[in-house]
Amino acid sequence: MTDTDRPSPGSFAGPGPGLTAAWSSLGGDPALLARVTTVERSETLPARLPVREVARACVGACALAAAELGARRAGPARPGRPPGPGVPAVRVDDGAVAAAFVSERHLLVDGRAPVSFAPLSRFWRTADGWVRTHANYPHHRARLLAALGTSDDPEKVAAALAERSAAEVEETVYAAGGLAVALRTPAEWAAHEQAATVARRPLVERGWLDSAPARTLTPVDRDPLLPAAGLRVLDLTRVVAGPVATRTLALLGADVLRLDPPGLPELSDQHTDTGFGKRSALLDLPADRDTFEELLAAADVVVTGYRPGSLDRLGLSPEALAERRPGVVVAQLSAWGAYGPWGGRRGFDSLVQAATGIAVSEGSAGRPGALPAQALDHGTGYLLAAAVLRALAEQADGGGSRFVRLALARTAAWLLEGAAPARAPGGDRTAAAPGHASASTSTPVPAAGGSAADWLTETDSALGRLRYARSPVSFTGGPRDWGRPPGPWGADAARWGTGPVTSSRPGR
Repeated sequence: MTDTDRPSPGSFAGPGPGLTAAWSSLGGDPALLARVTTVERSETLPARLPVREVARACVGACALAAAELGARRAGPARPGRPPGPGVPAVRVDDGAVAAAFVSERHLLVDGRAPVSFAPLSRFWRTADGWVRTHANYPHHRARLLAALGTSDDPEKVAAALAERSAAEVEETVYAAGGLAVALRTPAEWAAHEQAATVARRPLVERGWLDSAPARTLTPVDRDPLLPAAGLRVLDLTRVVAGPVATRTLALLGADVLRLDPPGLPELSDQHTDTGFGKRSALLDLPADRDTFEELLAAADVVVTGYRPGSLDRLGLSPEALAERRPGVVVAQLSAWGAYGPWGGRRGFDSLVQAATGIAVSEGSAGRPGALPAQALDHGTGYLLAAAVLRALAEQADGGGSRFVRLALARTAAWLLEGAAPARAPGGDRTAAAPGHASASTSTPVPAAGGSAADWLTETDSALGRLRYARSPVSFTGGPRDWGRPPGPWGADAARWGTGPVTSSRPGR
């Protein structure tokens, strides 16, 4: 979006403590924070917890990492154009951030609004409290019902849950491979062993895997400036956070190839929302290992978002990947962290909100609530993209295969650390509210507290006419939009493209 396209400005400010903390966790040079200007809009993402500040920090850190890498790769200026003044200026607008953090609610496919949550994905009363279930995927729904021994009638599910304690439901459903967590207060979560383990870790874990030679960053064009142009990213992620990270890398010019097992379909609208700029292919890793190894041999980045340990048995641990592809950057995402008693558990944003005390903090009148967006997913996704970009920049100086690792539960801890509930929420957010799309097919859903129309656009695609939220990642000369719309899930060949994905529309 250009300066003349932008809505009337809000309150301008510097980077703030949230961005400073995020940038420090990424290992960034603190002097670069001076390149960031924020546009604060107090009506966006209303919550008791500092959601707006954390969301702004995650996006700002990603944009600054992109600008930093772009400055490293920018070639000589074209005739008649002055050379760049170093790292481009970054602008983070709360309006753009808020719209992007509820991008799934803004999506329209030929005028149809998606439904984000299935009927059995919600809070339920138990004999001694509440549980939050997640049953959007058919296999998780089937496991939940098998664990409870009931049909999918919501009234029968409610009756079965009301007879049990929240802790019993949590353990029984997880043992059956389903997803349910007991509602906890922040203090109860802080006393949990998993919370203590998570709290001991940095917000962004970063490290070396070997001593591979330094990365050579080839020059890139400036119109627009695409920091990730020519880089190849294997996307082994699902749901929201991981796909948001790879969607962002695609915006910045990376050739992103998402791979999914053929027997585990993705939710169609969810895939559409997070599929911009990417290609999507199906690959049975155990049966077609040669194809994967060919892809890995040319990959620069591998992003994984499956349950910790589930890919290791296929030889996809960071160490195994680096052994076969020296110089690779491996980015790992999990719900609870790849450690501690819950290190091997599945999880989603809504479940992490319930377990960590966020739902209690945002609740009212004895009922659990929710954040105004799936902020753990989206925020962690932008931080994961930022961590990849910073790892690529650091490789140009010090070499080495690298890993970066983030967890939704650690992002939740960061949110709760700044949780002085000084700001009243925008009305009660009870258990009925989280994640449900508007039934309207014509009026943009408010940006969780403000108008979103300025941050939306439309395009044609193989899926139909799409309305969607623009990326909030903005820096001078950077891309304004993705170079390609999403396509059908699994419709592309499992091979790299012939060249980098580019956009012809520069921003600012």
